[in-house]
Amino acid sequence: MTLERAGVQTSDRDQLGSAVTRVALVTGGSRGIGRATTIALAAVGHRVAVLYASDDDAATATVDTVSAEGGSATAIRADIADTDAVNDAFASIEEKWGPVEILVNSAGITRDRLLARMTDEQWDAVISTNLTGAFHTTRRAIRPMMKARFGRIVNVSSVGGHLGGSGQANYSAAKAGLLGLSRSVARELASRGITCNVVAPGPIDTDMTADMPAEWRAGAESAVPVGRFGTAEEVAAAITYLCGDDAGYVTGALLPVDGGLGMGH
Repeated sequence: MTLERAGVQTSDRDQLGSAVTRVALVTGGSRGIGRATTIALAAVGHRVAVLYASDDDAATATVDTVSAEGGSATAIRADIADTDAVNDAFASIEEKWGPVEILVNSAGITRDRLLARMTDEQWDAVISTNLTGAFHTTRRAIRPMMKARFGRIVNVSSVGGHLGGSGQANYSAAKAGLLGLSRSVARELASRGITCNVVAPGPIDTDMTADMPAEWRAGAESAVPVGRFGTAEEVAAAITYLCGDDAGYVTGALLPVDGGLGMGH
């Protein structure tokens, strides 16, 4: 996604003003939905820190894409399941740009296996990254947000969080947990000018879904009322709205971006 595709002309960047330009942190920001969100947030003027787990090349490519379009981004390698690593990452961002004002928890992994055969390691790994990681980053972000009386937190869940998924007890449990976490945060911090919302994507064209068997992709596509997979950019657009000043009266919400797959839930 370029600045122009996001509706912001490069020549207009200086006209966005300080009211729009904020410090954002996107976990899992090097690939997929996280990458698209990083690019979209930079396109509307935010300085974006990309937190990533291991793929140095992908993180560098994301930062380079933002820079090429006139935006500002930096990449920090950190395991969000590790409290100390999260604290160090925030300290680095604060030293470079100041406190994080926008937090997007997009990091996620899968360790799919039928429940009867799922190991403790497979359960713990997914819960630690997909749910506990969001707890770590949110807990670290909120004190400066409370002091500033402004903050935007968006957690990326999944349609699987409310529909469930065969072989995905760990993943679905973690994604469902994000909704409870988000609504608790929303209630606790609403009076401080901090919102916390959830975006729940359906089947999205990413590296994760590209690696799935063809028959799975065909079945998933046929189950979606709009008849196709979504794009990472479509999810990023919803996240970007919830991160903006205009979304100050939206908190504790679950916004599906799933082509109608989970309607009614």
